[in-house]
Amino acid sequence: MNAMKLLAGATLAAFSLLGATAHAQDFPSRPVRIITPFPAGAGPEAVVRLVAERLQKKWGKPVVVENKPGANGFIAIDTFKRGSTDGHDLIQLDNVHLVAYPHLFKKLPYDPVKDFDPLVPLFKTYFFVGVSNDSKYKTVGDILADAKARPTALNYGSWSVGNPVHLGSALLESMTNTQMQHVIYKETSQLYTAVATGELNFALGSMATAGPLQRSGRLKFIAVTAPKRHPAFPDVPTVAESGGPAGYEVTGWTTIAAPKGLPKPTAERIQRDIEEALADPEIKQRYATFGYDLFPATREQFNSFIAAESAKYAEVIKRAKVSLD
Repeated sequence: MNAMKLLAGATLAAFSLLGATAHAQDFPSRPVRIITPFPAGAGPEAVVRLVAERLQKKWGKPVVVENKPGANGFIAIDTFKRGSTDGHDLIQLDNVHLVAYPHLFKKLPYDPVKDFDPLVPLFKTYFFVGVSNDSKYKTVGDILADAKARPTALNYGSWSVGNPVHLGSALLESMTNTQMQHVIYKETSQLYTAVATGELNFALGSMATAGPLQRSGRLKFIAVTAPKRHPAFPDVPTVAESGGPAGYEVTGWTTIAAPKGLPKPTAERIQRDIEEALADPEIKQRYATFGYDLFPATREQFNSFIAAESAKYAEVIKRAKVSLD
Protein backbone atom coordinates (compact mmCIF):
# COMPACT_ATOMS: atom_id res chain seq x y z
CA MET A 1 0.00 0.00 0.00
CA ASN A 2 2.78 2.41 0.93
CA ALA A 3 4.59 1.58 -2.29
CA MET A 4 1.44 2.32 -4.28
CA LYS A 5 1.01 5.66 -2.51
CA LEU A 6 4.61 6.58 -3.23
CA LEU A 7 4.18 5.63 -6.87
CA ALA A 8 0.97 7.65 -7.12
CA GLY A 9 2.67 10.63 -5.51
CA ALA A 10 5.64 10.42 -7.84
CA THR A 11 3.33 10.14 -10.84
CA LEU A 12 1.34 13.20 -9.73
CA ALA A 13 4.55 15.18 -9.19
CA ALA A 14 5.78 14.19 -12.64
CA PHE A 15 2.54 15.30 -14.27
CA SER A 16 2.67 18.57 -12.35
CA LEU A 17 6.21 19.20 -13.53
CA LEU A 18 5.25 18.39 -17.12
CA GLY A 19 2.30 20.76 -16.85
CA ALA A 20 4.45 23.57 -15.48
CA THR A 21 7.08 23.02 -18.18
CA ALA A 22 4.41 23.03 -20.88
CA HIS A 23 3.03 26.29 -19.48
CA ALA A 24 6.49 27.85 -19.64
CA GLN A 25 6.93 26.71 -23.26
CA ASP A 26 3.53 28.14 -24.24
CA PHE A 27 4.04 31.39 -22.31
CA PRO A 28 2.86 33.94 -23.15
CA SER A 29 -0.42 32.81 -24.69
CA ARG A 30 -1.88 36.33 -24.75
CA PRO A 31 -0.77 39.95 -24.22
CA VAL A 32 1.39 40.61 -21.15
CA ARG A 33 0.90 43.63 -18.94
CA ILE A 34 3.64 45.25 -16.85
CA ILE A 35 2.13 47.57 -14.27
CA THR A 36 4.35 50.39 -13.02
CA PRO A 37 3.84 52.84 -10.15
CA PHE A 38 5.95 55.43 -11.98
CA PRO A 39 4.50 58.19 -14.19
CA ALA A 40 5.19 58.27 -17.91
CA GLY A 41 8.61 59.68 -18.71
CA ALA A 42 10.23 58.93 -15.35
CA GLY A 43 13.62 57.21 -15.54
CA PRO A 44 12.51 53.88 -14.03
CA GLU A 45 9.42 53.85 -16.25
CA ALA A 46 11.53 54.52 -19.34
CA VAL A 47 13.67 51.50 -18.47
CA VAL A 48 10.71 49.15 -18.16
CA ARG A 49 9.41 50.34 -21.56
CA LEU A 50 12.75 49.51 -23.16
CA VAL A 51 12.56 46.04 -21.64
CA ALA A 52 8.92 45.62 -22.71
CA GLU A 53 9.82 46.42 -26.33
CA ARG A 54 12.42 43.66 -26.40
CA LEU A 55 10.17 41.14 -24.65
CA GLN A 56 7.45 41.84 -27.21
CA LYS A 57 9.82 41.05 -30.07
CA LYS A 58 11.00 37.85 -28.39
CA TRP A 59 7.59 36.61 -27.29
CA GLY A 60 5.60 37.61 -30.37
CA LYS A 61 2.81 38.94 -28.15
CA PRO A 62 2.03 42.52 -27.09
CA VAL A 63 3.75 43.61 -23.87
CA VAL A 64 1.95 46.65 -22.55
CA VAL A 65 3.28 48.99 -19.86
CA GLU A 66 0.42 50.38 -17.77
CA ASN A 67 1.13 53.46 -15.65
CA LYS A 68 -0.63 53.55 -12.28
CA PRO A 69 1.17 56.31 -10.33
CA GLY A 70 0.09 57.77 -7.00
CA ALA A 71 -0.70 56.74 -3.44
CA ASN A 72 2.82 55.49 -2.69
CA GLY A 73 2.50 52.91 -5.46
CA PHE A 74 -0.52 51.31 -3.81
CA ILE A 75 -2.74 51.93 -6.86
CA ALA A 76 -0.37 49.96 -9.04
CA ILE A 77 -0.07 47.19 -6.47
CA ASP A 78 -3.85 46.91 -6.08
CA THR A 79 -4.21 46.64 -9.86
CA PHE A 80 -1.58 43.92 -9.90
CA LYS A 81 -3.19 41.96 -7.08
CA ARG A 82 -6.52 41.97 -8.94
CA GLY A 83 -4.89 40.81 -12.16
CA SER A 84 -4.02 37.38 -13.49
CA THR A 85 -1.75 35.10 -11.50
CA ASP A 86 -0.26 33.10 -14.39
CA GLY A 87 2.52 35.54 -15.30
CA HIS A 88 0.61 37.60 -17.85
CA ASP A 89 0.43 40.41 -15.29
CA LEU A 90 3.76 41.58 -13.90
CA ILE A 91 4.68 44.63 -11.82
CA GLN A 92 7.61 46.98 -11.51
CA LEU A 93 8.37 47.68 -7.85
CA ASP A 94 10.58 50.33 -6.30
CA ASN A 95 12.90 49.30 -3.51
CA VAL A 96 10.82 51.18 -0.93
CA HIS A 97 7.86 48.87 -1.56
CA LEU A 98 9.86 45.84 -0.47
CA VAL A 99 12.36 47.12 2.13
CA ALA A 100 11.07 50.40 3.60
CA TYR A 101 7.29 50.58 3.59
CA PRO A 102 6.85 47.34 5.57
CA HIS A 103 8.62 49.12 8.45
CA LEU A 104 7.05 52.55 7.89
CA PHE A 105 3.36 51.74 7.61
CA LYS A 106 1.41 50.24 10.48
CA LYS A 107 -0.83 48.51 7.93
CA LEU A 108 0.00 47.87 4.28
CA PRO A 109 -2.48 46.94 1.52
CA TYR A 110 -0.10 44.17 0.49
CA ASP A 111 2.29 41.59 1.90
CA PRO A 112 5.80 42.04 0.46
CA VAL A 113 6.60 38.34 1.02
CA LYS A 114 3.30 36.63 0.15
CA ASP A 115 2.19 38.80 -2.80
CA PHE A 116 5.36 39.18 -4.87
CA ASP A 117 8.10 37.08 -6.36
CA PRO A 118 10.88 39.51 -7.40
CA LEU A 119 12.32 37.98 -10.55
CA VAL A 120 15.17 40.23 -11.57
CA PRO A 121 16.59 43.62 -10.56
CA LEU A 122 16.33 46.12 -13.42
CA PHE A 123 19.00 48.51 -12.23
CA LYS A 124 20.81 50.00 -9.27
CA THR A 125 21.62 53.68 -8.90
CA TYR A 126 23.83 55.39 -6.36
CA PHE A 127 23.36 58.89 -5.01
CA PHE A 128 25.65 61.87 -4.71
CA VAL A 129 25.92 64.24 -1.76
CA GLY A 130 25.01 67.57 -3.32
CA VAL A 131 25.66 71.06 -1.92
CA SER A 132 25.44 74.54 -3.43
CA ASN A 133 28.36 75.53 -5.61
CA ASP A 134 29.46 78.19 -3.10
CA SER A 135 28.80 76.07 0.00
CA LYS A 136 31.28 76.17 2.85
CA TYR A 137 31.09 72.37 2.97
CA LYS A 138 33.84 70.88 0.87
CA THR A 139 33.61 67.36 2.26
CA VAL A 140 31.13 65.13 4.07
CA GLY A 141 33.44 65.47 7.06
CA ASP A 142 32.75 69.23 7.05
CA ILE A 143 28.99 68.60 7.17
CA LEU A 144 29.29 66.10 10.00
CA ALA A 145 31.61 68.32 12.06
CA ASP A 146 29.10 71.18 11.80
CA ALA A 147 26.20 68.86 12.58
CA LYS A 148 27.93 67.64 15.74
CA ALA A 149 28.77 71.19 16.81
CA ARG A 150 25.21 72.41 16.16
CA PRO A 151 22.70 69.59 16.75
CA THR A 152 19.45 69.96 14.71
CA ALA A 153 20.74 73.18 13.06
CA LEU A 154 21.56 71.60 9.69
CA ASN A 155 18.97 70.37 7.23
CA TYR A 156 18.68 68.05 4.27
CA GLY A 157 15.79 67.46 1.90
CA SER A 158 13.81 64.89 -0.06
CA TRP A 159 10.42 64.64 -1.75
CA SER A 160 8.59 62.48 0.81
CA VAL A 161 8.90 60.40 3.94
CA GLY A 162 10.45 56.99 3.41
CA ASN A 163 12.10 57.40 0.01
CA PRO A 164 15.74 56.33 -0.49
CA VAL A 165 17.03 59.92 -0.29
CA HIS A 166 15.28 60.51 3.04
CA LEU A 167 16.24 57.17 4.55
CA GLY A 168 19.76 57.41 3.16
CA SER A 169 20.22 60.73 4.92
CA ALA A 170 18.73 59.29 8.10
CA LEU A 171 21.21 56.43 7.79
CA LEU A 172 24.05 58.96 7.71
CA GLU A 173 22.68 60.48 10.93
CA SER A 174 22.43 57.04 12.50
CA MET A 175 25.97 56.02 11.58
CA THR A 176 27.47 59.30 12.85
CA ASN A 177 25.25 59.96 15.87
CA THR A 178 24.16 63.34 14.50
CA GLN A 179 20.77 65.07 14.34
CA MET A 180 19.61 67.11 11.37
CA GLN A 181 16.25 68.33 10.07
CA HIS A 182 14.43 66.64 7.19
CA VAL A 183 12.64 69.10 4.87
CA ILE A 184 10.12 67.80 2.32
CA TYR A 185 9.54 69.34 -1.12
CA LYS A 186 6.72 68.43 -3.49
CA GLU A 187 8.90 68.22 -6.59
CA THR A 188 12.47 67.09 -7.10
CA SER A 189 13.12 70.26 -9.14
CA GLN A 190 12.20 72.35 -6.09
CA LEU A 191 14.34 70.17 -3.85
CA TYR A 192 17.57 70.54 -5.78
CA THR A 193 16.95 74.21 -6.50
CA ALA A 194 16.78 74.67 -2.72
CA VAL A 195 20.18 73.00 -2.44
CA ALA A 196 21.60 75.22 -5.19
CA THR A 197 20.39 78.40 -3.48
CA GLY A 198 21.67 77.33 -0.06
CA GLU A 199 18.18 76.97 1.42
CA LEU A 200 19.16 73.38 2.18
CA ASN A 201 22.57 72.41 3.53
CA PHE A 202 22.67 69.30 1.38
CA ALA A 203 20.64 66.57 -0.28
CA LEU A 204 21.34 63.19 -1.79
CA GLY A 205 20.62 63.14 -5.51
CA SER A 206 21.13 60.94 -8.54
CA MET A 207 22.59 61.86 -11.91
CA ALA A 208 19.04 61.98 -13.26
CA THR A 209 17.56 64.24 -10.57
CA ALA A 210 20.43 66.46 -9.38
CA GLY A 211 22.60 66.10 -12.48
CA PRO A 212 21.09 69.01 -14.48
CA LEU A 213 21.90 71.57 -11.76
CA GLN A 214 25.31 70.00 -11.25
CA ARG A 215 26.09 70.31 -14.95
CA SER A 216 24.93 73.94 -14.98
CA GLY A 217 27.38 74.74 -12.17
CA ARG A 218 24.79 75.66 -9.56
CA LEU A 219 25.28 72.52 -7.47
CA LYS A 220 28.33 70.37 -6.82
CA PHE A 221 28.80 66.76 -5.81
CA ILE A 222 31.20 66.28 -2.89
CA ALA A 223 30.79 62.51 -2.49
CA VAL A 224 29.07 59.43 -3.87
CA THR A 225 27.17 56.92 -1.70
CA ALA A 226 28.89 53.93 -3.28
CA PRO A 227 31.68 51.55 -2.22
CA LYS A 228 33.89 52.98 -4.99
CA ARG A 229 34.02 56.07 -7.17
CA HIS A 230 31.56 56.32 -10.04
CA PRO A 231 33.12 56.00 -13.53
CA ALA A 232 31.22 59.10 -14.71
CA PHE A 233 32.64 61.17 -11.82
CA PRO A 234 36.12 59.81 -11.10
CA ASP A 235 37.10 62.96 -9.20
CA VAL A 236 34.18 62.68 -6.75
CA PRO A 237 35.27 60.67 -3.68
CA THR A 238 33.20 58.10 -1.85
CA VAL A 239 31.56 59.17 1.40
CA ALA A 240 34.27 57.35 3.36
CA GLU A 241 36.99 59.11 1.36
CA SER A 242 35.23 62.41 2.03
CA GLY A 243 35.39 62.09 5.81
CA GLY A 244 32.16 60.14 6.27
CA PRO A 245 31.59 56.73 7.86
CA ALA A 246 33.11 53.61 6.34
CA GLY A 247 30.60 51.20 4.85
CA TYR A 248 28.01 53.88 4.12
CA GLU A 249 26.11 52.95 0.99
CA VAL A 250 22.75 54.14 -0.35
CA THR A 251 21.13 52.80 -3.49
CA GLY A 252 17.91 53.05 -5.37
CA TRP A 253 16.72 50.07 -7.40
CA THR A 254 13.67 48.57 -9.06
CA THR A 255 12.60 45.07 -9.93
CA ILE A 256 10.05 43.27 -12.04
CA ALA A 257 8.01 40.91 -9.89
CA ALA A 258 5.58 38.13 -10.68
CA PRO A 259 2.71 36.88 -8.54
CA LYS A 260 3.84 34.61 -5.74
CA GLY A 261 3.42 30.97 -6.63
CA LEU A 262 4.05 31.29 -10.35
CA PRO A 263 5.36 27.89 -11.60
CA LYS A 264 9.15 27.83 -11.47
CA PRO A 265 9.70 27.10 -15.19
CA THR A 266 7.57 30.11 -16.18
CA ALA A 267 9.22 32.39 -13.62
CA GLU A 268 12.65 31.27 -14.81
CA ARG A 269 11.74 31.90 -18.43
CA ILE A 270 10.53 35.44 -17.72
CA GLN A 271 13.65 36.11 -15.67
CA ARG A 272 15.94 34.76 -18.38
CA ASP A 273 14.25 36.79 -21.11
CA ILE A 274 14.41 40.00 -19.08
CA GLU A 275 18.10 39.43 -18.39
CA GLU A 276 18.65 38.94 -22.12
CA ALA A 277 16.85 42.23 -22.81
CA LEU A 278 18.99 44.06 -20.26
CA ALA A 279 22.13 42.88 -22.06
CA ASP A 280 21.12 44.85 -25.15
CA PRO A 281 23.80 47.49 -25.94
CA GLU A 282 21.13 50.16 -26.50
CA ILE A 283 19.77 49.66 -22.98
CA LYS A 284 23.29 49.85 -21.56
CA GLN A 285 23.77 53.16 -23.40
CA ARG A 286 20.51 54.54 -22.03
CA TYR A 287 21.52 53.44 -18.55
CA ALA A 288 24.61 55.61 -18.81
CA THR A 289 22.46 58.69 -19.46
CA PHE A 290 20.29 57.93 -16.42
CA GLY A 291 23.23 57.11 -14.17
CA TYR A 292 21.90 53.58 -13.71
CA ASP A 293 24.07 50.50 -13.28
CA LEU A 294 23.21 46.95 -14.28
CA PHE A 295 22.62 44.80 -11.21
CA PRO A 296 23.25 41.17 -12.22
CA ALA A 297 22.21 38.69 -9.55
CA THR A 298 20.76 35.22 -9.25
CA ARG A 299 17.34 34.89 -7.64
CA GLU A 300 18.99 33.67 -4.45
CA GLN A 301 21.49 36.56 -4.40
CA PHE A 302 18.76 39.09 -5.08
CA ASN A 303 16.52 37.72 -2.33
CA SER A 304 19.45 37.85 0.11
CA PHE A 305 20.13 41.46 -0.93
CA ILE A 306 16.47 42.38 -0.36
CA ALA A 307 16.55 40.80 3.10
CA ALA A 308 19.72 42.70 4.04
CA GLU A 309 18.28 46.01 2.77
CA SER A 310 15.08 45.42 4.74
CA ALA A 311 17.02 44.79 7.95
CA LYS A 312 19.15 47.88 7.39
CA TYR A 313 16.20 50.21 6.89
CA ALA A 314 14.21 48.64 9.71
CA GLU A 315 16.95 49.81 12.07
CA VAL A 316 17.17 53.27 10.47
CA ILE A 317 13.41 53.79 10.65
CA LYS A 318 13.31 52.62 14.26
CA ARG A 319 16.06 55.01 15.28
CA ALA A 320 14.53 57.94 13.38
CA LYS A 321 11.11 57.15 14.90
CA VAL A 322 9.42 57.53 11.55
CA SER A 323 6.03 55.99 10.85
CA LEU A 324 3.19 56.43 8.36
CA ASP A 325 -0.47 55.55 8.72
